[in-house]
Amino acid sequence: MKTNGTPRYLVTGGAGFIGSALSARLMELGARVVVLDNLDTGKAANLPRGAEAVLADLSDPECFDSLDVGRMDAVFHLGAQVSGELSYSQPVRDFDTNARGTLMLLEWCKRRGVKRFFFTSSRVVYEESSEPLTERSLTIPASYYGAAKLAGEAYTNLFRRVGGEPTIFRLFNVYGPRQNLENLHQGMASIYLVYLFRHQPVLVKGSLDRYRDFIYVDDVVDAFVAALENPGASIGQTYNLGTGVRTTVKELLDIMIECFGHNPESYPLQVVEGTPGDVLGSIADISKAKRELRWLPRVSVREGVRRMVEWALAMRKEYAR
Repeated sequence: MKTNGTPRYLVTGGAGFIGSALSARLMELGARVVVLDNLDTGKAANLPRGAEAVLADLSDPECFDSLDVGRMDAVFHLGAQVSGELSYSQPVRDFDTNARGTLMLLEWCKRRGVKRFFFTSSRVVYEESSEPLTERSLTIPASYYGAAKLAGEAYTNLFRRVGGEPTIFRLFNVYGPRQNLENLHQGMASIYLVYLFRHQPVLVKGSLDRYRDFIYVDDVVDAFVAALENPGASIGQTYNLGTGVRTTVKELLDIMIECFGHNPESYPLQVVEGTPGDVLGSIADISKAKRELRWLPRVSVREGVRRMVEWALAMRKEYAR
């Protein structure tokens, strides 16, 4: 992306799991990064050295009335409420953050003349299907979270009608280092990791036969950078970010249990009823991102889980309480 001088980017949710990894990568590429985060699920410790931090809540209109961060070449919008389970108990809060917050941010971009906008949506906007999901698959969310994310997509697409240059990413199940181990409402891999840390039976909400498309966080960041560097291909487009590989809950648990040195056949599991809006499974068709962004996920689930466990073990004193 051509800019005048050093590129400057705003990353909402930049103290969170994916946002902090993206912020660090952008800075490695020579950009200046401003992070907007309310630290609800993000952590100040995640902020890369040298990033400017603005503590604010996306759902608060005053956040954007007072947000003055200078010239921005692009906005990466990762700030969100990301738990489908919590969206059922707090649907208005979910809407305020994921839909209304997105609209207010887009209006801020319009006022400030920021055209390039990257929006992180989710696999949960799709109708449940046993077939790999393409970007043209039906979008019929089964949760408040999915509905709010789909509304955010609609607002983002409308942004192009007023001169904006948006790109939408529909993320499948992202995992990896820095995932919030204190949030037991979101992140299948991180939730199971906490139980293993504590040497407790792993609480599994739903069938072990459920399956997901797990994608390592660094592969997601690679896709963001590829879209940033290829505006001619990515502006106005929506991309699935997954691996196209089906992994069942049981297979994920077996890998994680083995990484902790336990026997998957004997480690105790507590399988209970699933959460509202959960689905049997979803797999991404990523051929569009491969073709247009020349992007390819590189980290297997087994290797990614190994890296995540290695990172988490280094944090044992903080989380193994």
